[in-house]
Amino acid sequence: MRRGRKSRIRAVYEASSRLKFSIVIPTYNECGGIERLIASIDAVFREHELDGEMIVVDDNSPDGTGGIVDGLAARYPVRCLHRPGKMGLSSGVIDGWCFARPDSVALGAIDADFSHDPQILPAMVAALSGGTYGLAVGSRYVRGGGIENWPLKRKVTSIVACMLAWPLTRIRDITSGYILVERDALEGVELDPIGFKIGLEVAVKAKYGKPLEVPYVFKDRVVGESKLNGREIANYVRQLRRLYAERFLGARASGGRSVQAVSVVARAERV
Repeated sequence: MRRGRKSRIRAVYEASSRLKFSIVIPTYNECGGIERLIASIDAVFREHELDGEMIVVDDNSPDGTGGIVDGLAARYPVRCLHRPGKMGLSSGVIDGWCFARPDSVALGAIDADFSHDPQILPAMVAALSGGTYGLAVGSRYVRGGGIENWPLKRKVTSIVACMLAWPLTRIRDITSGYILVERDALEGVELDPIGFKIGLEVAVKAKYGKPLEVPYVFKDRVVGESKLNGREIANYVRQLRRLYAERFLGARASGGRSVQAVSVVARAERV
């Protein structure tokens, strides 16, 4: 029994090392921590022999974040997609997925501020490698997960935001944004780039089959300033309204974009 269990663990590990994936890091004014984050993720790649690449999508950060990433490309598996201005987190993730290497079979997103723990990436990759799950979500709201350094008001706000979306999905931490999804699950799916909750769009619309929530402890940003503001909260409410209308009323939102439909070459030329 013990030998069989070790064999299964070894098989999952080997499958994880073979799965090619791209993880997108949207940035705006993250020069204070972006090099450390890239180095941390690369260390996880190396330790667990993961075949991953990082794609930083920078919205022309005045602090030179994009230039820093360009300088790191020779040392780490990272590329930078430069956009002309501040265009939003969700659209940045979608653009990054379009920019990903064509042989990546999974696409993901992670925040640039160290609030998402890179140490759970191997578990997220293993979830997709095993064939049982098509979506892995870094979760604060399952056993083993949690939040550090948040006041009670912000915790309550986060839980309420998740509860508002629970009729749409069985995922508990629907506002996480720390995700890894099978590329095929996004084929033909129109994602609405409104606001910053791209994980919600993927969870509700993508064709991934079974999801897995991987616990982690959320830590408030180490450097830089939070991008959450009243406008983003309003966008979240608008996003929920559109998703509810599409799910229960059959309404189709305009302005959605498919990951496969966007021409990366044309977009790169524009920026």
